[in-house]
Amino acid sequence: MSEKFKRDHHCGTLTKADSGKEVALCGWVSKRRDHGGLIFIDLRDRSGICQVVIDPDAGESFKNAEAIRSEYVIQVFGKVRERDAETVNPNIATGEIEVAAHTLNVLNSAKTPPFYIQDGIDTDENLRLKFRYLDLRRPEMQANLILRHKVTKLMRDYMDNNGFLEIETPMLCKSTPEGARDYLVPSRVNPGKFYALPQSPQIFKQLLMVGGYERYFQIARCFRDEDLRADRQPEFTQLDVEMSFVEMDDVMDMMEGLIAYVFKGALGVDIPRPMQRMTWDEAMDKYGSDKPDLRFDMPLINMVDAVSGSDFKVFNNIIADGGIVKAINVKGDASIPRRELDGLVDFVAIYGAKGLAWMQIQPDGSVKSPIAKFFDEAHLNKIKETAGAEPGDLLLFVADKPATVAQALGALRIEMAKRMNLIDKDKLCFTWVTRFPMFEWNEDDKRWVAMHHPFTSPCDEDLPLLKTNPGKVYAKAYDMVLNGVELGGGSIRIHRRDVQNAIFEAIGLTDEEAQEKFGFMMQAFEYGAPPHGGLAFGLDRMIMLMAKRPSIRDVIAFPKTQNANDMMSEAPNVVDEKQLRELHIRLSLLAKEKKQ
Repeated sequence: MSEKFKRDHHCGTLTKADSGKEVALCGWVSKRRDHGGLIFIDLRDRSGICQVVIDPDAGESFKNAEAIRSEYVIQVFGKVRERDAETVNPNIATGEIEVAAHTLNVLNSAKTPPFYIQDGIDTDENLRLKFRYLDLRRPEMQANLILRHKVTKLMRDYMDNNGFLEIETPMLCKSTPEGARDYLVPSRVNPGKFYALPQSPQIFKQLLMVGGYERYFQIARCFRDEDLRADRQPEFTQLDVEMSFVEMDDVMDMMEGLIAYVFKGALGVDIPRPMQRMTWDEAMDKYGSDKPDLRFDMPLINMVDAVSGSDFKVFNNIIADGGIVKAINVKGDASIPRRELDGLVDFVAIYGAKGLAWMQIQPDGSVKSPIAKFFDEAHLNKIKETAGAEPGDLLLFVADKPATVAQALGALRIEMAKRMNLIDKDKLCFTWVTRFPMFEWNEDDKRWVAMHHPFTSPCDEDLPLLKTNPGKVYAKAYDMVLNGVELGGGSIRIHRRDVQNAIFEAIGLTDEEAQEKFGFMMQAFEYGAPPHGGLAFGLDRMIMLMAKRPSIRDVIAFPKTQNANDMMSEAPNVVDEKQLRELHIRLSLLAKEKKQ
């Protein structure tokens, strides 16, 4: 270590056992306090904070200490000593010691930061993103990225221990738009042609199985040009996995082991195995979501039998038209104010529901509701019995097409759990959702599209339905869900050319279109493709949940905003005409004049 920048200890690692040691520290000034004859400095590096004390006997170094301010970069030489009992700080790991400095060197000065470099700041996120390098100094942000490092290290260890090879796949690929929009990259040496940045390594990892590598993984960067949310970014990272000669249980068991290994190693948390499993149909029927949050009860209850034959025409007409009536029982919330009930009507309207009915179960067991008059006593008793309703409970009904009921009532279930404080934020509830529909109907394009991707294998017993009734075909697909968030998803893949052709036909691809988009893959299947399957975990999302953060932007070093902008570097940005000419590109949009 150079004497000029000598450092033999990190700030947050010193303990009472180091008392009497001469140490050299480097870091940033977190706080400086002048107590007359003594100056106290909270010195911070990524390991934590240590209190440094310097007195006037230090001569020139004391003058340096008088001049420093927050975020100056300094070097300190001094002796570790125990603090007096009354000055011990139990809030930091080094709170029992301090460093009595005899030398303090200023390595660099600093302007006053635009926000405090501390946890829990109430600062506009755009300002934090503009000065991200300062935001990254805050202890909670450093803890997030250190956790991220630990998780990826544990993932690599587990995969290596189980015979997987880490193999990189191309970042410049062929555009195959069957899902989100591609990010396109113009080719200078091939005028008029474009690469696409990968939405996932899907095709290449399947080709690696054809190539005989049997067990592959990659911590892969992926890109999707789509609208953003708290858990979405235009560029993101995923753990990508593929295995040969496997069925669903093999992949799921291996990935359960990975998650248990990672959570134990990174958080010290034991994950029970085997994880719960449910089919897509069960999840949608009971929770209105294929990402069910199982930290609380409150299932969706089918009320069709209970309300049929009543005088309430709204329910009767919807049922007669192929719709459904479902309810949730919000235990103990019968005293909810009417204005809140009216607000819930507006809430379900966001999800397409045309209305919301409610019943408040009174202390004497009677029902208070605007629609109670349409039901005789027998029907009301049947409703209460079906819903498991007791005095003090609130029943909320949605009647509509099954998909609308699932979406609206599933969202309302989550909303009411939040309002009733039913969600234990420290609880980890994992589940697998399996047997997804193979296709979903795209109303805009008037065709079937693959719910996951077109390389997912249909269930063997459903193969005859591919030509006659694609909407009834189920897939060998599986998602791992944690607390209402999809951690990752995968499937057993198609490895036979004839089945792949049938899937392409079902989603409306002609032979020519399939050949144009996926010909090289189809050709590979003719040379002995093994049965194979895999999965990809969203790494950013997983770290977000492990760190208990509300957004993946908190666990990514340099994220984009919801408009896909980098506030710090100001990307994306315009490029000059010379670059465009080299790429054989002419802009059709008129550039806006810069503001003077």
